[in-house]
Amino acid sequence: MERRRSTIDGKVVIILHGQSPPANSSIFLRIFGCTEATPGSGVGKSAKEAACLKHGEMNNFDGMKTITYKLKFKVEPDFGIPGALVMRSEHKHKFFLESATLETLNQTIHFNCNSWIYPVKNTKANRVFFSNTCYLPNRMPSGLRELRRTELQGLRGNGTGERKEWDRIYDYDCYNDLGNPDKGREHVRPVLGGFRQHPYPRRGRTGRPPSNADPLTESRPERSKLDIYVPSDEQLSPKKLSELISNVVQAAVHFLFPETDMFQQDSRSFSSFEETSSIFSRKRNQVVEKWVKETLKKMVPDKLYKEVIHASKENPLEFLLPQIIIENKLAWLDDQEFGRQMLAGVNPTRIKSLKIFPPQSKNGVLSSIKRSNIEKSLDGLTLDEAMNQWRIFILDHHDYLMPFLGRINTKGVCVYASRTLLFLRSDNTLKPIVIELSLPDYSSGKEISREFLPASSEGTEAALWQLAKAHVAANDSVYHQLISHWLQTHAVVEPFIIATRRRLSKVHPIHRLLDPHFKDTMHVNAMARSILINSGGVLEKILFSGEISMELSSKLYQEWRFDHQALPADLIERGMAVTDPDPNNPTGVKLLFEDYPYGKDGLDIWTAIKTWVTDFCSIFYKDDDSVKADSELQSWWEEIQTMGHCDKQYWSWWYKMTTCSSLIQALTILIWITSGLHAAVNFGQYAYAGYPLNRPTLCRKFIPMEGTFEYAEFLKDPDQYFLKTLPDRFEMSVGVALAAVLSHHTSDEMYLGQRPLEWTDNEEVRRKFNKFIEELLNIERKIKERNRDPSLKNRQGPAKIPYNLLYPDTSNIGFEGITGKGIPNSISI
Repeated sequence: MERRRSTIDGKVVIILHGQSPPANSSIFLRIFGCTEATPGSGVGKSAKEAACLKHGEMNNFDGMKTITYKLKFKVEPDFGIPGALVMRSEHKHKFFLESATLETLNQTIHFNCNSWIYPVKNTKANRVFFSNTCYLPNRMPSGLRELRRTELQGLRGNGTGERKEWDRIYDYDCYNDLGNPDKGREHVRPVLGGFRQHPYPRRGRTGRPPSNADPLTESRPERSKLDIYVPSDEQLSPKKLSELISNVVQAAVHFLFPETDMFQQDSRSFSSFEETSSIFSRKRNQVVEKWVKETLKKMVPDKLYKEVIHASKENPLEFLLPQIIIENKLAWLDDQEFGRQMLAGVNPTRIKSLKIFPPQSKNGVLSSIKRSNIEKSLDGLTLDEAMNQWRIFILDHHDYLMPFLGRINTKGVCVYASRTLLFLRSDNTLKPIVIELSLPDYSSGKEISREFLPASSEGTEAALWQLAKAHVAANDSVYHQLISHWLQTHAVVEPFIIATRRRLSKVHPIHRLLDPHFKDTMHVNAMARSILINSGGVLEKILFSGEISMELSSKLYQEWRFDHQALPADLIERGMAVTDPDPNNPTGVKLLFEDYPYGKDGLDIWTAIKTWVTDFCSIFYKDDDSVKADSELQSWWEEIQTMGHCDKQYWSWWYKMTTCSSLIQALTILIWITSGLHAAVNFGQYAYAGYPLNRPTLCRKFIPMEGTFEYAEFLKDPDQYFLKTLPDRFEMSVGVALAAVLSHHTSDEMYLGQRPLEWTDNEEVRRKFNKFIEELLNIERKIKERNRDPSLKNRQGPAKIPYNLLYPDTSNIGFEGITGKGIPNSISI
């Protein structure tokens, strides 16, 4: 007698990103239970018949079209709890599967899919989705173990072949895609990674064939700079991609093309400070707009082009004045503001406490800065007294630049290696007290250095001081863009993403923890390699480092240590904090002075993240032995070192993944980099670098020596000489446009403390996450209070810019634009 079967009801939601609904009966689903069909097989019981999608119900929510299908699965009475969905698509086109739910007698089982489904004729394989329940490998239900193993194996691929759009294969490659030697010798760039002289993190592999001119360099896509492979699950959503490109188009139309001579680079300088503000008030030029749209149409597929044009109409951008000149147009000239930006600007991670005077290079060469020149600026203290009180700080752009200056100072670029010393005043503001600018003397093998001292009144000395500050700002701008921003967030994280996808199953709790912090990063990085950091790319055009920009980045990667990316460790290393023995201090460090906005707010965010990570890990790892026993975790950590950051694999500072504390520290560092650190160095770019006189990206003149023709030119009109020292109109406009695009939050941004509904079925995890949210909201209140405190002068400074770059904005839903605040979960721009 045949046993009566049970019924499990299901629901599947598909998002229609401009596609037509899948044809009826072209998509099939089968469910698998947690219980093995045959003991020892590792394969779960499955529904005898596959359900097919048909007769879906259309919905439209907030402009997003979805279609929901209801399903019924017939299973045996002893089927048990469903744990996996297997989908097979015979539809002609791809579609986006958002979610699925299954209803049993006593529970609802959620599947957060969020994945593109391609026809099986392309993929040659079905898709597997696990429920939102997390399992360590040795806790995986026996009926799901084989699906878990084969799914991970498929994601790793076999290391061969060129990737296709529908592939979901994760593998590593060197940065051999920056040059384009087929276009000529001027586009040859060294391969980064795999060579002792050019170490670098690894990127995702595309498998493209080598170029014709150089077998070590990967060939470039022929159709479009945006036509580059990333695994399908790493692609930006169509809405976000079109919105991002729309922002680029609108910024280009607004900033890049003056009304005259719009199709050629304008190499003239601005004639006055007032004229530099004209780039923010240009009227819309329909001829320029038409030209930009026609150019874009040649670069992207028709469907994407239509989406970009629609996004531009739906979300027209308004380019307000950068914050640095809103309240006080001359605040950027103020010495206090110059020092404050090292603590609360867009690059607050470089300043250090000076431990030895005079400063010296790593090769032992002493700085030329004289004690007598700075003691008069120490508010009555001797230098020894100030040093003993930890009140002398340095912004050091000397050692790493000096070997490159011979190659940089060509084609009209004039750059020094700089050291800037600052004094911490009694009100905790930083006063610059001396700037040393150095050049190599190739005839003697030594350095030629000049000292510049602050001048309080107008005149020749004050004008020379402003020129010196401009050269320091250019040094800092390039370091910020190539190192603080690109290398230390975007580039170093990508190997962790690849290893996570290859070695941690989606049902692994650590994969579930990290997943929102890795969203969109691989695609953003791929676009950056095609547009920003490639040969002839935007950064080569506007940074003084030009074609050696990425070599410089590789040089600084030699100093990178994963353990020092922990904010407390970074602050200790830079001498901005000291160890605090107080057991009630969760960070274990104490800032040298409280009015360091990045350090103060950052430690609050760091502590909140670490508490959340600790709470999360304690649910799944009861002791150190459970960490050691996690086979997927161990292979993940090994692969990060031996494949992802393999140029660094033999360093002893890598954590040993044998304790809960090491796991918690490593995960906290990763989430801090992708959220807090990236927010701090990225989303303030328009506020500060949007006015290029405040943060120039290169200099066109050296500071003139007395008795020269250039000095006479300088004396005749110091302001004009200053403007001619800075980038030309075109270079400035490109820099402003880039700052505007990079500072823009998109409409689908998810901030720290935000996750999709039903992201986990674990009630204890949800309670701990709600605790994390409450702490972030508490931090928001504290930051508002600090910004209102008049005694904390570095919170706003002469420019009156409140420090909000580490304001979590957890309660914000769907607000977009250049807000100067908010910590997105991931590096998604």
